[in-house]
Amino acid sequence: MKNNHIRSALKGKVMLRFGTAGTPISASKRDTLSGVKRVREIGLDSMEVEFVRGVKMGVGTAGKVGQAAIEIDVALSVHAPYYINLNSRETEKVDASRKRILDSARIGNIFGARSIVFHPAFYHDDSSDTVYGIVKTHLLEISAELEDEGIDVLLRPETTGKVSQFGTLTELLEMSAELEGVMPCLDFSHMHAREGAQNSYEEFCQIHNVVEDYLGREGLDNMHIHVSGIEYGPKGEKKHLMLEESDMDYQELVRAWKEYDIKGTVICESPNMEGDALLMQKVYREL
Repeated sequence: MKNNHIRSALKGKVMLRFGTAGTPISASKRDTLSGVKRVREIGLDSMEVEFVRGVKMGVGTAGKVGQAAIEIDVALSVHAPYYINLNSRETEKVDASRKRILDSARIGNIFGARSIVFHPAFYHDDSSDTVYGIVKTHLLEISAELEDEGIDVLLRPETTGKVSQFGTLTELLEMSAELEGVMPCLDFSHMHAREGAQNSYEEFCQIHNVVEDYLGREGLDNMHIHVSGIEYGPKGEKKHLMLEESDMDYQELVRAWKEYDIKGTVICESPNMEGDALLMQKVYREL
């Protein structure tokens, strides 16, 4: 099913950008503004602002971050706080989850972020179809609230790395095809960790084929990607690793990006995030 209402996640240049999950570790200060400047200094051109434990950035700071990003051409996105579960058994936790997504979008919109990434839900004892319906309802309502506020962002539920979490590639592509203003964040490391597969050129190509099947060429032109090395077990993801210290075949993944001429943003989440982001960027540019 094609979504005819996909809006571009990038304004201006259409390209594949590379960046870090949060302020680079080599930045002199740990604040977001220093992170944006450091990203450009080292030759990267995107950064995901990480609201790990809550949305604590003020409106004034968000404005300064956004102005700096425009001046030096760094594309910004947002990762909403990690504790989000739209399928919680506790109403107050669902309400808090919705607020975290909304607050992330509101502040992100001020500094120009188009993509709002989040882990949507856990299955608990429910079926995929049941959780799909619950998450869909919440995203419809969240999108409507943001639209009423004049906030133009893409909600990006992320492919998840544990079998207990809602967020397979198929689940998220189906939802993105159904809902305007929703697109997936494709975490290739999570997809690999979840199944112990999805780690060859042929499998990477198949993922891109499926994206195009659901979302058309626009889906490939509006990618938001997470990558790192990853340690995993029977239940999926354990922790992030450096690319060269893991079995993640990032070179073949980058080759697939080049083959499908994808556009959008690649965010590196490895422990040495800028080093590995630069590594992938180098491989990409040399192909």
